[in-house]
Amino acid sequence: MKKLTMPFAVLFLTACEPVTTQPPAVAIAAEKIGLQEYRDRVELREYTGVDPVHTEWCAAFVNAVLNESGIPGSESVSDVPLMARSFLTWGDKITKEEIRAGDLVVFPRGNQGWQGHVGFYIRSIETNNGTMYAILGGNQDNSVSIDLYPASRALGIRRNSL
Repeated sequence: MKKLTMPFAVLFLTACEPVTTQPPAVAIAAEKIGLQEYRDRVELREYTGVDPVHTEWCAAFVNAVLNESGIPGSESVSDVPLMARSFLTWGDKITKEEIRAGDLVVFPRGNQGWQGHVGFYIRSIETNNGTMYAILGGNQDNSVSIDLYPASRALGIRRNSL
């Protein structure tokens, strides 16, 4: 995955839509861009409720952002809210044609069927290798960042049903 640096990520976000029209959860998550799991371990642990050095924390980050936004996270639909794939039953199912900024996208990760990654969709980018989704999330190269993921690998797209 291609990681976007902090200054570029801010420009990337604002190029999509004016900052004032970004979904609240995206705006909250964007404030955390650049936090790294080792350097900012205490801050991330306080925010997510897990030790980012010892726990895969992408789902914990998304849940923390949703909760700060006043939206119930995957703990509202799953007994295992720290698993990225717990978001596959959260909110409403959305098609690739309906996707918009702020939707959650779940991808596979690792070699086990239960493993995954979850983050906030920012925008689509057409490349020679096909459509890529720009995803704002935690535990992307051990930090909060915007990374590019192949749209074809998405396991599910979910939208807040409230």
